[in-house]
Amino acid sequence: MVNIIKEGIVLEKTELGFEIEGVLNPAIIRSGDYIHMFYRAVAKGNYSSIGYCKLKNHMIVEERSDVPVLFPQCEYESHGVEDPRIVKIDELFYLTYTAYDGVNALAALATSTDLISWEKKGLIAPQIAFKEFYRLAQTKGKINEKYHRYNEHESIKEKKGKPVFIWDKNVIPFPRRINGKLHFLHRIKPDIQIVVVDELEDLTAEFWQNYFLQFNDNVVMTSKHKHEISYLGGGCPPIETEQGWLIIYHSVYDTVKGYVYCACAALLDLGNPQKEIARLPYPLFKPEHDWELKGEVNNVCFPTGAVTENDTLYVYYGAADKRIACASMSLSELLKELILNSIPNEK
Repeated sequence: MVNIIKEGIVLEKTELGFEIEGVLNPAIIRSGDYIHMFYRAVAKGNYSSIGYCKLKNHMIVEERSDVPVLFPQCEYESHGVEDPRIVKIDELFYLTYTAYDGVNALAALATSTDLISWEKKGLIAPQIAFKEFYRLAQTKGKINEKYHRYNEHESIKEKKGKPVFIWDKNVIPFPRRINGKLHFLHRIKPDIQIVVVDELEDLTAEFWQNYFLQFNDNVVMTSKHKHEISYLGGGCPPIETEQGWLIIYHSVYDTVKGYVYCACAALLDLGNPQKEIARLPYPLFKPEHDWELKGEVNNVCFPTGAVTENDTLYVYYGAADKRIACASMSLSELLKELILNSIPNEK
């Protein structure tokens, strides 16, 4: 077992209108002397935007913006800008987020050169109805029956005057090109999938049709253990280590008291991240403190950002969908434990 230290709550909601209902699920990146945090802020009516603060060390907030830095401006994000992740690739910061229009939740992207001014690039997730997705994905054989359970939406084709698409969330870029190509993790429930492209402009409707024809080949991680039994999804951006890409993801299992969200860990192959090489058979950490057990959604540890300092890995997570907390651990200890749980001869 890996020794986990729950460092405690980093950020709470304020009385400011844009974050009066809660703060959660932060994107984290170290740049210069600071750790920069871009977090989901929730206003009344469950309308979300992205707030900003910077930390001098892993827990102390030195500066916090009193207005959101990203907020709904387009129809596709009219009900919320949610759950950001951030990396830096080729001197450009990539911030992915979930754009919610009240019906559909789809991944979108904004970029920046300075972490101050952001240019929205629009939706980068497929806009496809479940029926079409299912037809394409089953061309080469059956797919997990849970795709039907989580995405079918009772055959509703239109809601509130908008077409209904499969939800594609937790889109997370790798922090560098691999073999010259951009790699993104994403999640169409219940599994974690991967996308590989030369450039963002390749993410066309034709690309996605061909992608879904090979859908099972693009699934990276599926549920294996009891704490993942309902579904799993991406968490923090991948961390490059000598042993492989360290993936801190989230898992979900159902109980009589509702879903429980845990933080988990796995390794993907450095040269071929479509190949999983190790996974912990138990949660890295799970809800145990009052501030993780009770909130807008109870029993939630939802990891979305991480930084390393020497041999310490700090993982930032949404706690009960109401506040932001941090947990720390030895990176070398975690990697050693993962190697002990290597997966032989898998894709």
